[in-house]
Amino acid sequence: MDNLTHSLVGALIGQAGLKKKTGLAMPALIIGANLPDVDAACLFWLEGVEHLGFRRGITHGPPALVMLPLILAGLLYAYDKWQAGRGKRPAARLPVSFKWLFLLSFIGCLTHPALDWLNVYGIRLLEPFSSQWFYGDTLFIIDIWLWVLLGFATWFSLRREKRGGEWKQPAKLALSIAGIYIALQGFITGNAERGVTGSPTGTEIVIASPPPLWSWKRDMITGGNGLYTLGEDTTFPGVPLDRCDLERARASDSQIDAFLFWARTPYIVPEEDGTLWLRDARFSDPRATGRFEVRLPSDICEGVKTELSGGNSG
Repeated sequence: MDNLTHSLVGALIGQAGLKKKTGLAMPALIIGANLPDVDAACLFWLEGVEHLGFRRGITHGPPALVMLPLILAGLLYAYDKWQAGRGKRPAARLPVSFKWLFLLSFIGCLTHPALDWLNVYGIRLLEPFSSQWFYGDTLFIIDIWLWVLLGFATWFSLRREKRGGEWKQPAKLALSIAGIYIALQGFITGNAERGVTGSPTGTEIVIASPPPLWSWKRDMITGGNGLYTLGEDTTFPGVPLDRCDLERARASDSQIDAFLFWARTPYIVPEEDGTLWLRDARFSDPRATGRFEVRLPSDICEGVKTELSGGNSG
């Protein structure tokens, strides 16, 4: 999920009452809820789409979900001591407990992979023990309705607290409603995927992908072997993957290797200019395609003719 959603979840957990457990509880919860995304730093040293093979992996796995909260708690605890030593510690801050800082950072970190699992992008929950991807297919990566619910509830809870009213209950209620909303979205996805009985390209893979705004609808992706159909009548241009020497391509290009490691529904598009492009059907929208594609060697697919680029070849 996006970092605003992660932050709002951390903030609401604090507003539900946990922020009173120790000083600096809110930073522990909010930073902790975003901390696994420290892997985004890989964009500074990896080129092109290589980051796809690194993101949502090692920093989202079990060891990191223990070590990252430990590091965060240590930094916050040291910050409190540093402020106290300089005479800059706010008088209104609660006493700081390292135990509670760690527990709250840990809770915040746990919410991160739980939310990331909910979309079609996927997450490697067991790294470094297993590189298997897991997919929830439940929420779009940015869910505007969760933004509205969580954002309003956070504002309302803070406003009530400032005015001396009951401020924990609105946060608890919002978290409960969010849980019900997510469960409902999961039911919609499961029902849509179970309803697929066949498609022109086969049903080796069935994905009910939530759209950006209309969360009660699903974009159905079905198919396999590099041939996929969106809905009932939109077939992605491509060639069967078994006609292409992708292992040779992976061995010769780290970006192709990273893309195929990440891809869930890879397909190959021969363009009119003679180039071959590897894409993923989950991100076929023109607004996303440019960020989720990699060029293949022109001789990688046997017998592919560029004049067939307007439709499936085979």
